[in-house]
Amino acid sequence: MKENIKQLSLEELTGVLASWKEPAFRAGQIFSWIYQKGADDFAGMSNLPQPLRRRLGENFCLSGLELASFRESLDGTKKFLFKLPDGKFIEAVNIPAQNRATGCISSQAGCKFACAFCASGALGFKRNLSSAEILDQVLYLKNDSSQALTHIVFMGTGEPLDNYDNVLKAVRIMNSDWAFNIGARRITISTCGLVPAIARLAEEGLQIELSVSLHAADDKVRDALMPVNKRYPIKELIDSCRKYINRTNRQVTFEYILARGVNSDLPNAGKLSKILAGLNCKVNLIPINPQKEEGLQPPSKRDILFFRDALVKSGVAVTLRRPRGQDIEAACGQLRLRYEKD
Repeated sequence: MKENIKQLSLEELTGVLASWKEPAFRAGQIFSWIYQKGADDFAGMSNLPQPLRRRLGENFCLSGLELASFRESLDGTKKFLFKLPDGKFIEAVNIPAQNRATGCISSQAGCKFACAFCASGALGFKRNLSSAEILDQVLYLKNDSSQALTHIVFMGTGEPLDNYDNVLKAVRIMNSDWAFNIGARRITISTCGLVPAIARLAEEGLQIELSVSLHAADDKVRDALMPVNKRYPIKELIDSCRKYINRTNRQVTFEYILARGVNSDLPNAGKLSKILAGLNCKVNLIPINPQKEEGLQPPSKRDILFFRDALVKSGVAVTLRRPRGQDIEAACGQLRLRYEKD
């Protein structure tokens, strides 16, 4: 099979063209056709010489994603289930806002980390996505969106830092002037807390947003919710985030799912305030999306506000995420889980 040309960085494509005795500027033209104009074949790249178009077609493909299922929420959120050539499934979500849209994309087919509140890992880990498969999600969302696709979050299926090289390659292409030209600060990588990868990310020199799934303020609760905590417990994770903040001078966001009777009372708010004291961070509170498989339910609105206010009073910056797409099972992995089970 031919290699998908979207697997190549601008530098790699420039190298291929140089070996063909083509000028370097052609790489930028090809990137522009693919990522800005949405070209799906080489023949239509009209500012390229005909022999080059033919040679590109002989050596590369421009294959995209096959849509397996689509659902649209009453709030405008759109969820797409894609079938990959090997039969695996991944999800992407388009979240519209005024004059812009956020694309939530996957980094793996399945997930290894089996968090209790997430459907992504319910059917196990399948494989990493290539950088081309990651970029194809962005292309699809960009072409589908009526608003400009301005933000990307790696919060779909999979653990982005477990597919480090492909994710970072895709991020750099998204950020390229010749491709999507999405500002680094508008790209968020979410992690369940892979400490060595956080340390590695701190050295990349990228101004991306780092979002860490914390979801508990003590190891006993986090062990139950997130098995990865047994490998990288909270103290080690917070220390790695502190080093990341000091190295990058960037604020870290801690995601905290609120589940009734699990982690959402005032004592837990006090513990959370204590472990985050002095960090340049904010906490994003997320009332859990109900999941029948685990029986986890969101707290009452009153308890959510009490939890938020306790953090604010202790000096922690807090946002409260407004639920989106609950009527279409927009939470990570839910549509794929239903589709594959059926």
